[in-house]
Amino acid sequence: MMDAPVGDPDDFSKAAAGNGLVAAFERTLSLCNTVIVVLAALALIAACAILSYSVLSRALFHSANYWQDEAAVFLLVGATFMTSAYVQSQRGHIGIEAFVGLLPPFANRIRLWLVDVASLLFCAFFAWKSWTLAYEAWDEGQVSNSMWSPPLAIPYCLMATGMTLLCLQILLQIATPLAGSARR
Repeated sequence: MMDAPVGDPDDFSKAAAGNGLVAAFERTLSLCNTVIVVLAALALIAACAILSYSVLSRALFHSANYWQDEAAVFLLVGATFMTSAYVQSQRGHIGIEAFVGLLPPFANRIRLWLVDVASLLFCAFFAWKSWTLAYEAWDEGQVSNSMWSPPLAIPYCLMATGMTLLCLQILLQIATPLAGSARR
């Protein structure tokens, strides 16, 4: 269930019209999210093609492919984490609406704001730890334990970047009502 009705993501006139800086930030983040969603869709198609090739090559030619599982996992990790800000912009993450009908609208707005603040704190910690993990993997030259041995900095950077974008999206959702604009 979602916390609020999903509006048109391209309608910026209502979302942050009260503050030009917030509206510009929202437009920029929305454009970034749109590009990422397209790239993530391509990554999902590539992961499907890689795994299908793997199954066919094993079944038909009895050949072992050592790279396909990790390549597909890297693509799926990237698609999952990088699109999290888009999902949050649509309020598509799972929300519990047990109190929505019981609380007055003002209390629900406060509840939403508090949930966004708590989510931001958690996601900021997750992003910070992800960036430290990515740095360690890059600095130490960590690779996976397979024969292919791709650098682990790749999925860690995708995870850290996705969580950072999610933090920016949540920060925008916190700032929008404070700037005097309507909450989406």
